[in-house]
Amino acid sequence: MFSSVLIANRGEIAVRIIRAARALGMRTIAVYSQADTGALHAEMADEAHEIGPAPAAQSYLSIANILAAARQAKAECIHPGYGFLSENADFAESCAAAGLVFVGPPPAAIRAMGRKDEAKALMQAAGVPVVPGYHGEKQDAAFLKEKAYEIGYPVLIKAVAGGGGRGMRQVTKHGEFAAALEAARREAAAGFGDDRVLLEKYVEAPRHIEVQVLGDAQGNYLHLFERDCSLQRRHQKLIEEAPAPGMSEGLRAAMTRAALKAAEAVGYRGAGTVEFIVDGSAAKGGGLEGAPFYFLEMNTRLQVEHPVSEEITGIDLVAAQFRIAAGESLTFGQKDIAIGGHAVEARIYAEDPERDFLPSSGRIEALELPTGQGLRVECGNCAGDDISPYYDALIAKVVAHGASRGQALDRLAAALRGTLIAGVHTNSAFLAALADDAEFRAGKFDTGLVARRLPGLAAMDEALRHAVAALGAMHLLGREAQARRSTTETIAPAWRQSDGWQLFGAREQTLDVTVDGDPVRIELDWDGGTASVCLDGGRKDWPELEAALIDAGKGVYVVSGGRSSFVARADHGALADAPQEDDASVRAPMHGRVIALAVEPGQAVARGDALCTVEAMKMEHALRAGFAGVVSEVRTAIGDQVSEGDVLVVVRAAGKTA
Repeated sequence: MFSSVLIANRGEIAVRIIRAARALGMRTIAVYSQADTGALHAEMADEAHEIGPAPAAQSYLSIANILAAARQAKAECIHPGYGFLSENADFAESCAAAGLVFVGPPPAAIRAMGRKDEAKALMQAAGVPVVPGYHGEKQDAAFLKEKAYEIGYPVLIKAVAGGGGRGMRQVTKHGEFAAALEAARREAAAGFGDDRVLLEKYVEAPRHIEVQVLGDAQGNYLHLFERDCSLQRRHQKLIEEAPAPGMSEGLRAAMTRAALKAAEAVGYRGAGTVEFIVDGSAAKGGGLEGAPFYFLEMNTRLQVEHPVSEEITGIDLVAAQFRIAAGESLTFGQKDIAIGGHAVEARIYAEDPERDFLPSSGRIEALELPTGQGLRVECGNCAGDDISPYYDALIAKVVAHGASRGQALDRLAAALRGTLIAGVHTNSAFLAALADDAEFRAGKFDTGLVARRLPGLAAMDEALRHAVAALGAMHLLGREAQARRSTTETIAPAWRQSDGWQLFGAREQTLDVTVDGDPVRIELDWDGGTASVCLDGGRKDWPELEAALIDAGKGVYVVSGGRSSFVARADHGALADAPQEDDASVRAPMHGRVIALAVEPGQAVARGDALCTVEAMKMEHALRAGFAGVVSEVRTAIGDQVSEGDVLVVVRAAGKTA
């Protein structure tokens, strides 16, 4: 076994690798960018080395900087985790040239599966079924549009070197193809340095199922059964589970056999995942019996969702990676692996489900993650950390294991609702609602379920919003009263308090507050510990609310059921400056970089027209006109780094004069 390892990654996966390496007796070496100074993974490792500025291209993607750190630390091997350089064959070769062992597959296997078009051709030759489409070299836009028409809509445009949903667009109409192609190419070039794409027929009612495989240098191959990763949004996975619901023994045997064929075809070594799409619309009766399946891609690395396979098999995949990389053969066979219970994983991201899942960067003011029977949490952050716009927005993974799928989902939903994260928005409450969704619980789902159910799952219940506003307002009143008392030696008489007084009955107070930036006027009647609230002119009952309150600056975070809301006294100046019906300032919804401008001053726009595109946390976000009008100002340029709230474009309503 190796004596030391450098982890060429960050966040929760770096922490996970450190834990496994220590159990094997290795000295652990972390690397970090300037944005990650003081990060948990850097603090946990036996030693840590700075590798460059915040942008990934100058730090976590810099082969030279990482190898320099490895030489300085006298590392024996490098574990790439996932993302960044984990599927970069040049990096694997550079490690070998520097006398370091790359904990991953051979460079030839990475290259064979790294190009989606070449991988599909290889799989066809190996007898593995693939999705119908165009996987050729010709990249002329007009030619690709014609091919899409021949395949038949809907089609998927996919980056040949992509992953994680980046560089991917679903197109349902011929007239939308050109714009979708341009966006996919731009995103692919930015994310992978390669703007080439392939086309695939979009499978109706698809289930996304993948098989975990292991291969050693002695030519032994085995699988750890399948995972279902169908709960996705914009092709990014949200909840994964193992085994797949509704999986028949016949389909499992055929799919795992195809996965092992794929691994053998490329001489795979280490831990990898073969991903398939299953045509759920063709299933016979319940479950997936009789459904055809097609090869999607092979991920030549560890997957984010690997813990669910570990939980049902008891096999430590990271430890297996190290042993295989050290030249050891697998010490167990296929007959030694069995499915034990059910496991499900949810990814907690810093994003706002109520604002179309916009990334949420900033400081984590408080962080408390769940513990309990059957729970496992993987996290790379602590309270006080900053969520940077430079990297993926993943904060933590919550994994629940149970004797049955129902028990595992119950444990997961409860854990997500018990998660306390303040300072940034997260999708914890959304994930809890998704885990409790009736269709999902019944096994009647596909990759489109989240899109179909999104409004009901993401929206904050109005009664809850009322309770949050009232509780936050009462806390602010109490905090202000305490602050006044702390500045004098004696408590001022009631009639001298700045919030008014009355001799008999409950006290009444009208406040203008904001809940996550949205203005709310409340009339609060309170006496002792009880209160009722009138919001925006309508009397509302205040439901019981179990919540944590975290003071921060001018407001308070109210955290309940996994959802964090910031309640503050309204800034009347800011409210007066809010966009008006006939004149709107289009602001950056998050920290990021402007990568496209579609308008110029004086240009007429219609409601819904794209104005500019901001890239943040590896994803593109198009900002659109809220009404028909004329662009009066453009205050940004392509390449600008912008902060949340910055005015980028100003649109004046048609017919309005300055």
